[in-house]
Amino acid sequence: MKRFGFLLATGVALLALGGPAFAADAPVLPPAAVKTATDIQGKALAGSGAFGFVESLTVRVGPRLAGSPAAKLSHQWAEARFKELGLTNIKVEPFTVDGWERGLEMASITKPVAHHLHVNALGHSVTTPPEGIEAPIVRFDTLEDLEAAPEGSLKGKIAFVDKKMSRLQDGGGYGEAVGVRGKGPEAAARKGAVALLIRSIGTDSHRFPHTGITRYAEGVTAIPAGALSNPDADQLNRVLALGQPVSIKLVLSSQAMGTLNDANVLAEIKGRELPDEIVVIGAHLDSWDLGTGALDDGAGVGIVLATAKILKSLPQAPRRTVRFVLFGAEEVGLVGAEAYAKQHAAELPKHQVGTEADFGAGPVITFNANVRPEAKPVITAIGKILAPLGIVPGRGPSSGGPDIGPMTAEGVASAGLGLDGTDYFDYHHTADDTLDKVDPKKLDQAVAAYASFVWLAAESPVAFGPVDKKDH
Repeated sequence: MKRFGFLLATGVALLALGGPAFAADAPVLPPAAVKTATDIQGKALAGSGAFGFVESLTVRVGPRLAGSPAAKLSHQWAEARFKELGLTNIKVEPFTVDGWERGLEMASITKPVAHHLHVNALGHSVTTPPEGIEAPIVRFDTLEDLEAAPEGSLKGKIAFVDKKMSRLQDGGGYGEAVGVRGKGPEAAARKGAVALLIRSIGTDSHRFPHTGITRYAEGVTAIPAGALSNPDADQLNRVLALGQPVSIKLVLSSQAMGTLNDANVLAEIKGRELPDEIVVIGAHLDSWDLGTGALDDGAGVGIVLATAKILKSLPQAPRRTVRFVLFGAEEVGLVGAEAYAKQHAAELPKHQVGTEADFGAGPVITFNANVRPEAKPVITAIGKILAPLGIVPGRGPSSGGPDIGPMTAEGVASAGLGLDGTDYFDYHHTADDTLDKVDPKKLDQAVAAYASFVWLAAESPVAFGPVDKKDH
């Protein structure tokens, strides 16, 4: 990417000038802290080691479905990495999760012509009968159109929602499209449907369906739900355009596994002056089971561990404690994040700020934060220090990341380092989420951004929170 290469080269040149070049622009931060931040960026850009962590996780563990044996193996892997880095207060904090396992997945058009379709069950989908379901299909443009269908109009039929996702650099198209994945099965069942198919929530044109968690409402019949790859959704539309009744056969043998154990894995670098005040950087360990979870969220795990490696190598510890959190069971509904917020409720008022890397492998292109008014000048100063990396101010409020949400709901400040998501949803939740999609240099830039931010947040002369809950 030419723009990234130019900005990266510019950033390296500016870094070579050293800390004092930034000090005049950032008087609200201690000059020594600014100098260290530029050193951190230089180290990361020269080779952060993040890619090696991603490779190790995806090769030694592989896909990590919440509650599975592989998830437990990932906890052991993370604990070992934290020990190797020399971190302290390492903990594996357990919680429970509803387990689920994918099984046989097949779909085909049976009338008026025969076509095989690529399909994946949505996460926690119920199973079809062993022989499958064969039924007429009814197409809807959007979830809202499905919800507006007459009562009973889908009795004995399969609903198909054809909502397309827009490709946007910040991933904003995802939020506009993903509602059908969570609410679609309930809406279809209320109208009498025997199953639901959706167009994949993704931006690619490959025959890799995109999975993801779905929901079932109490008191509503749970029906099987799957996602077609985008090319297969297109083919289904072409057959529908023939103007003849269309039937589909669907076989999904996924099953619930009951209550299973999962965990968050934590470690710290204890603060030298304010050890009870905490800066959190996180990512999630779990992944869907189709690929190896390299982008979602192995890359984030690599960013967190490389940040820990760099901060641990510094001559002195940060002023505040930095806590590194690898959350479990994010993909199935932020279960680990909710568990963390509950288990650490008493110390949340001491959490100064939280940020998460969970949007691919970089580069970071935007920065924003939600902090109390007294800390906004510090955020502005940090933004200037991040600018040579090609990072510009982000628009809108900062959530900090999905797993930070339960903390921000309790008033913890948040910072968003927005990763470039232009092609992220080509691979998200698919079998194509593999290590070859991770660019080590872009990942190094992301580490430079996250690590220097975390350092400066820990060194800030003012506290970032608490933030009024209504501001989140």
